[in-house]
Amino acid sequence: MRVVKFNVQNQPEFYRTLRQRVDAYFRDNQISRYANWNMKLKTIFMFTLYLTPFILMLTGVVSGFGPSLLMWALMGVGMSGIGLSVMHDANHGAYSNNQKVNRALGYSLNFIGGYHINWKIQHNVLHHSFTNIHDHDEDINKAILRLSPDTEHKWVHRLQVIYAPLLYGLMTIYWILSKDLEQLSRYHKEGLLKAQGLSYGRALAEIILTKVIYLGVTLGLPVLLTSLLWWQVLVGFLIMHFICGLILGLIFQPAHVQESASFYEVDQVGSVENHWAIHQLRTTANFANRSRIFSWFVGGLNYQVEHHLFPNICHVHYRNLAPIVKQTAKEFNVPYFEYATFFGAVKSHFSLLWKLGMNRYQPAVA
Repeated sequence: MRVVKFNVQNQPEFYRTLRQRVDAYFRDNQISRYANWNMKLKTIFMFTLYLTPFILMLTGVVSGFGPSLLMWALMGVGMSGIGLSVMHDANHGAYSNNQKVNRALGYSLNFIGGYHINWKIQHNVLHHSFTNIHDHDEDINKAILRLSPDTEHKWVHRLQVIYAPLLYGLMTIYWILSKDLEQLSRYHKEGLLKAQGLSYGRALAEIILTKVIYLGVTLGLPVLLTSLLWWQVLVGFLIMHFICGLILGLIFQPAHVQESASFYEVDQVGSVENHWAIHQLRTTANFANRSRIFSWFVGGLNYQVEHHLFPNICHVHYRNLAPIVKQTAKEFNVPYFEYATFFGAVKSHFSLLWKLGMNRYQPAVA
């Protein structure tokens, strides 16, 4: 992977001023940047939402194929909630000022079948550092989906607006069965695994152990302890993952792959035209910021602008930081993209998918 250099001379005072104002917000209000009681209660709620249906099935309180499918569906919602509202903050180091707490809660990804080290590399290192940069941001480098105008156009992309939701639904099942192993090999070759202080052998052993335990518990226990047949358990398991994957896909993708966002390639010397902070605003959009309930469930990830600028701040604070960011962006004539509703962001996402698929993309004008 080539080294990417952002233009530090491009309005550096914008980010400097913004950080000063955000620091002043926490200092003047005498509040922590980390999780508050609302966040801690939400953590308990999300784990309860995931575990309770599973326990009800295992103990026989809920039995039968039909009722069990409802339990698996609720687990899918709970799984996405753990990922969006707990694991995400923890693996950014934003949940607590105690890194042991962050590490422990970051392992919640392993608890639901993923691998936290791979996630940190893909999300924290590659996505947050190189948002919407071709061949660097893995979130837009998908072979069967054309999520960037810099990705080679293929005939199958003409249908992507139809099959994208299906692929989003399959995201987490692919993640736990194949993606982690594929990523581990690639990250090892690129030196990204070594940068995390972990050897390939140890990481591989951790992944295998994680998958065996996860699949053994989630699939094995219902087969052994309930009256459900193996295929009924498998159907429920797939429903759980489809719901979780679809929720995650529809929350994360519209934040960057929508009509207002810009896409970039590095030049011959590995340079990008904007300062890193301005780059984040040009590639990111908020949505549904007026809906407190929606924001509560999705872990504040409808405030993607604030999250990308301050990933080390717990998401419960983004609602109050947004006016500061928006005002500062206005003063420095930096774009600040937002959609009034979640539906509006999703509509823009699928509109862009269609344009990219039909090879009719026109760059956004900011």
